[in-house]
Amino acid sequence: MLDSGIEVTEEHIRYYRENGFVQVDNILSPAELEELREALDEVMGADGGRSLQTSSEGSGYYRVLNQRVNTWRDHGGMARFVLSSRFADVARQLSGYNGVRLFHDHALFKMPGDSKPTAWHQDWPYWPMNEARAMSIWIALDDVDERNGCMMFVPKSQRIRNLRTIDLVDPQDLFADEGAKEVDRNSAAIVKMKAGSCTFHDGLTFHYAHANTTERPRRALAIVFMEDGTTYSGAGHACTDGLGLASGEALKGGLFPKLA
Repeated sequence: MLDSGIEVTEEHIRYYRENGFVQVDNILSPAELEELREALDEVMGADGGRSLQTSSEGSGYYRVLNQRVNTWRDHGGMARFVLSSRFADVARQLSGYNGVRLFHDHALFKMPGDSKPTAWHQDWPYWPMNEARAMSIWIALDDVDERNGCMMFVPKSQRIRNLRTIDLVDPQDLFADEGAKEVDRNSAAIVKMKAGSCTFHDGLTFHYAHANTTERPRRALAIVFMEDGTTYSGAGHACTDGLGLASGEALKGGLFPKLA
């Protein structure tokens, strides 16, 4: 059953809290992996719906990421995974949050051909949250290494706050920011994984993904979790625009369900 819990080790928890990321192997069974691959391929090929395609083929962003946000709102197979308590409860254990809510999911295909790296960035500056208390799971649906877009993380970089967003199409150098000058990019960990394994990373952790130099898409599912009680900053975002939220209002309700 998908929602059967996973108890992470004390070493996982210690490593995550110290370094801002951690790898958790085999979070999906082989059967679940095949089911999620099928659902993801179906939803990425769909038109319309309540999910959002953030780039179109041929655009600069598409060369970095072919991405679809909130797939769970269009496809029951995706909802089965995105709304599962399994992943959210691991996030709760790693972070120590009292409760975990969904912010959004995003399917992340790094396409073959004219593929570009995903530049060094932090996630939290893009999110309309007052509190820096959010994190992501990144589930590999294909084996990943430097050839097809595996992730890299800079240990302990989650301690750096108030940096800018990075333009992923025409990226600035994150490490050149005044607040990041003491961060050593040479300490970055290259995270190779087998399909069905995952990483969790803090929304402030510096991370990067290699270009895809293979002949097949590199498929991943990311889910953004936030601490229960996180409040809206008032900034624009595809997942909050049009909802009538007031600045300072808690992000909750049916679009941001509590999962753990």
